[in-house]
Amino acid sequence: MGLQNSNLTNLVEKTIGIDACAWVLKLMTVPSSFAVWEDEWVSRKEMAQALNMVLFYDLLQRVPSGRQYTEEVAARGDKVFHDHGALRTVRWLENGALPPGEAAFTRILEPLGYRLNGKFPLDRLGMTGRSYAHQDGPDEIAQFFVSEMHPERFSPQFQAAVTRVASTSKDPLSPKAQFLLHELKRDGRLGFVNAIDLLPELKACFARQHALPSLADYETLLAESAEMAWIATEGNMFNHVTDRVDDLLRVTQEQNALQRPMKPTIEVSKSGRIKQTAFKADMVLRQFVGSDGQVVERAVPGSFYEFITREHYIDSVAAARTLDLGFDAANAQAIFKMTAA
Repeated sequence: MGLQNSNLTNLVEKTIGIDACAWVLKLMTVPSSFAVWEDEWVSRKEMAQALNMVLFYDLLQRVPSGRQYTEEVAARGDKVFHDHGALRTVRWLENGALPPGEAAFTRILEPLGYRLNGKFPLDRLGMTGRSYAHQDGPDEIAQFFVSEMHPERFSPQFQAAVTRVASTSKDPLSPKAQFLLHELKRDGRLGFVNAIDLLPELKACFARQHALPSLADYETLLAESAEMAWIATEGNMFNHVTDRVDDLLRVTQEQNALQRPMKPTIEVSKSGRIKQTAFKADMVLRQFVGSDGQVVERAVPGSFYEFITREHYIDSVAAARTLDLGFDAANAQAIFKMTAA
């Protein structure tokens, strides 16, 4: 199972089960900085890593193409390196009990030790993206890319549909969980028992919190925004996870040779240091409320699996060789189209 930080192992086992934890540890790189831990206390860094591990597992259950790729990597004795996970939110006050937009997640990410690392206008999509990097290990611990949909940029009919969908949202965080996040932010660590209680509630935030959408509202949203239509069915699930690879061109060629559902091009940042591509989203069956009030099913785009290469550069301020942990708005908008089936 590789490196076994007992805090990480126990947290993940209690949340997704022993067998699932063993499977994730076989597939996913655990950075060497986790070789030291403190019994009875869980650091914010360990909570962040454990959350990333359970969310990585959750996505692989929903994305067969990503699961197949990751298991093939493990079969040859390697592991994937999780670079970042992405999720979508709606910046809309009619959001039920859930805080609007990224506020529902900054209340989690900041106590875990994350800080804002960049803001990216995704104007072609009517969205804004923000990246969050971990203060205790930005190169090693996966970032979060949190995007906000701006319904006010769309038609009145679209906005009304957003309200009908989002206004039924529940808040998955209990008062106890919010209190524990406060303590984690204040102290940088939690007692082990409290950490065990908190992690499943954090995982539950990365899901759909609103009621089943009507098929009519879904079609109204889809007519103007594939991204908002995706949120209507998937909510705040991880939109994608990302494997950081050394040679993106080689990986792309290998996957194309296997006739995998790859994006036809590689996206390159303006700096030239960040290159990205992805599998197309796997289709999933989702339920809707039909015009007669009966539940109907339709195949819609689900989540997907991404690949990224990051290069180093010389940071003139720090006078040091630094890994480029940035993102690129053009890259992101192109990658987001993987769910526009």
